[in-house]
Amino acid sequence: MASTLQAPPPSRSEGCAPPPVVEIAGRTLRPTPVFDTYWRFAAARQQVYLARLGQAPPARHDPVLAQHRFTNCFRAADRVSQYLIGQVSYRGDQEWREVFFRTMLFKVFNKVTTWQLLQEHLGELTWHEYDFRAWDRILSESFSTGERLYSAAYITPPPALGEERKHSNHLRLIEMMMTRSAPARVQEAASMREAYEVLLGFPALGPFLAYQYLIDLNYSAQLSFSEMDFVVPGPGARDGIRKCFGSAADGIESDVIRYMADTQQEHFGRLGLRFAGLWGRPLQLIDCQNMFCEVDKYARVAHPDIAGISGRSRIKQLYRPDPAPLTAWFPPKWGVNTAAEPSLA
Repeated sequence: MASTLQAPPPSRSEGCAPPPVVEIAGRTLRPTPVFDTYWRFAAARQQVYLARLGQAPPARHDPVLAQHRFTNCFRAADRVSQYLIGQVSYRGDQEWREVFFRTMLFKVFNKVTTWQLLQEHLGELTWHEYDFRAWDRILSESFSTGERLYSAAYITPPPALGEERKHSNHLRLIEMMMTRSAPARVQEAASMREAYEVLLGFPALGPFLAYQYLIDLNYSAQLSFSEMDFVVPGPGARDGIRKCFGSAADGIESDVIRYMADTQQEHFGRLGLRFAGLWGRPLQLIDCQNMFCEVDKYARVAHPDIAGISGRSRIKQLYRPDPAPLTAWFPPKWGVNTAAEPSLA
């Protein structure tokens, strides 16, 4: 089980030894107190997750965690990722072109209710049965009634592909990917980076989004890239890295994220934290990248004196309990589902 320790103190003045100096990519970095907060946050947030599943005792009260919304340590454990894995990737036709199509359709909106809206009107969503006019009409009618079609996370900028509405252009983007052999090119790529570059070549998919979408595609049974292959730091992660290491880490953010993944057990042990991972699966590069985003937010309250890049000083999203039951089902190729089964009982 994860640690029951509370969140870290806001400064070194309460008796904590300073974090060790580290060498990353040929640079000597002197971590701030936020570096140790990173590890304490991971242990505390993972215990909150396990407690909600009934696999750990309740975590000790942390006012920042209690009042504000944070994603899970493991990206695949978040509710939207869980829906994608269980209801999109592994449900329906498992021919790769169809899995690719469903994944991209789900992710450009990243909103479960939009996926369900299309299903209610069209049944099984397939590339084989895709009809732009019919699908666009459903989305346009819903939009005209004031319904939100998009999540606030991982927003894909609308490409300029000849349509008036944002959602219409996103449908055209998916069409473009399908007709330009993106599914085959991604599947045939020799490495995760090569597959990422395929996605990066399409309109509106910048480096961060192309990487995030590849992670989503890689949950499927048809791809087998390691999440330790490479990483693309997003703006939130860069903010968190700046708070942990100062400006000395500028330009080597990918190396910093890899350092965190490679040395996680060393630092959990140094701080006396128990962290068993995702039923034995350690934090991967994508998880460490996301955790920097969350620690950036956490530090706005816990370490208000330590600045990032954006200058943001408060956490916008408050925690609101979600009555829907949690699921804990992951890509079978990870080999963690048997251990997670007691959570579903």
